[in-house]
Amino acid sequence: MVRKSRAFVSTVLSGVVLASASWPAQTARIEIRTLQTTTLSDEQFLNGVRGGIPVTISGDLRIPGTSAAGRVPAVVLLHGSGGINASHELWSQEFLGMGIATFIVDSFSGRGIVRTSSDQAQLGSLAMIMDAYRALELLAHHPRIDPQRIALMGFSRGGHSALYASVRRFQRMHGPPGLEFAAYIPFYAACNIKFRGDGDVSDRPIRIHHGVADDFVPIAPCRLYVARLRAANKDVVLTAYPNAYHFFDNPGNPQPRQAARWQTTRSCAMHEDQNGRVINNASGQMFSYMDACVELGPTLGYNAKAHADSVKAVKAFLASTFGL
Repeated sequence: MVRKSRAFVSTVLSGVVLASASWPAQTARIEIRTLQTTTLSDEQFLNGVRGGIPVTISGDLRIPGTSAAGRVPAVVLLHGSGGINASHELWSQEFLGMGIATFIVDSFSGRGIVRTSSDQAQLGSLAMIMDAYRALELLAHHPRIDPQRIALMGFSRGGHSALYASVRRFQRMHGPPGLEFAAYIPFYAACNIKFRGDGDVSDRPIRIHHGVADDFVPIAPCRLYVARLRAANKDVVLTAYPNAYHFFDNPGNPQPRQAARWQTTRSCAMHEDQNGRVINNASGQMFSYMDACVELGPTLGYNAKAHADSVKAVKAFLASTFGL
C-alpha cells in the first residue's frame, strides 16, 4: 500500500512529528510503505521457525530529489528501544543530500508498542532482523531503488539487528533468497550474546560505531566480537568515540541524563545453546529480564563531536561503497 502526497505537511511515526511547509529540497518523493512481517521470540528466530505472528508494519521511504531518473542506492534505518526519534530524521537528510534514498522502518506501532526501554521483554531482541529482511525484499523490487546498493543501519536495539542481520545462518533461515544488504552499519549495538555460528558473517563490509562511555550497552563485548571476526578475515571495523554515551548522535539529549526506568543488560553475558535458547552465563538458565544481572538507570547523552565525526565517517563509507 502506498499513500501519496504532493505537499508534505507532516510525517507522523511512533509519536514523532516532523513538520515542514514543503518537502526538503533534497527529497523528490515520500512514500509510506507497509511491510508484511512476523513477530518471533528469540527462541523461534534461532530455531528458524517460519510461522510466528503475522504483523503489518510501516516505513517512511524518501526518494532523493538530487538523483536522475534511474535507480538510486538506499539505506534502511532501524530505530532503538524508544522508537523513531529526531536523530533518524537528521541521518535521513544527510543521506538524501548525497542522492541516497532512505527507508525509516517503524517496528513498534504495528505491533502496538510505544517503546521497549523500560520493558524489553515486549519484543524479542532479534525480531527486528525479520523487519530488516522484509524491508530489503520490498526495496529490491522498487522501480527507483538499486537492489545491489541497499545498506542497513540501526541504532541501539536496531543496531543489534543491523549487526546480526549479517550472520549467514540467520540469512539462510530468514533472509530473502538471492538478496543481501550491501553493507551493515550498527550504532551502539549490544554484543553480549554469543550466538552459534555468529563468526560466519557476510563478506560485505560491517562498520560499527560505539561510544566509549556507553554504560547502556558497553563497548567491551563488541571489541571482543570484532576481534573474532577480524581473525576470520571479515571486513569489519569498530570506530570508538571518546566520552560518548548512548545515543551520542541524538541532539534530543543535549546533556547526559540518567534514564532511571530503562533496563540494561550491561552486566549480563549470554550465549545460545544447542536448542536455540539464550542462556544467562552466570545462572546457566534461560535468560529473562527478571535476572539479577538486569539493571536500571543507564546514561543517555549527546556528543556533538562524536556525532559530527560519525556523520563524516558514514557518509565517506557510503560514498565509497555505493560508488558515488
